Amino acid sequence: MMIRIMLPAHLRMLARLGSGEVTVQVEGAVTQRSVLDALELAYPMLRGTIRDHATQQRRPFVRFFACEEDRSHEPPDAPLPEAVAAGSEPLMIVGAMAGG
Repeated sequence: MMIRIMLPAHLRMLARLGSGEVTVQVEGAVTQRSVLDALELAYPMLRGTIRDHATQQRRPFVRFFACEEDRSHEPPDAPLPEAVAAGSEPLMIVGAMAGG
């Protein structure tokens, strides 16, 4: 399945992408893990930026949104919504803001 992913500007620059949206091919279940595996395979320079190298846990200031819902705290192997799996909606990777 072709999955659409929206990336923030700093990750687009790192991956040398012109637009904010990329597509990746995912085989099998469409989960956060399978999508991120496919993204890191296609763009190896993103390894370690979205999730930790060793633990594979999401980085603290990175959020995942699908169908206008925050999926950041979902288990990595939980299925993403059908609209994301079908390619009609993107998985959005967003850099969270912090500070005062």
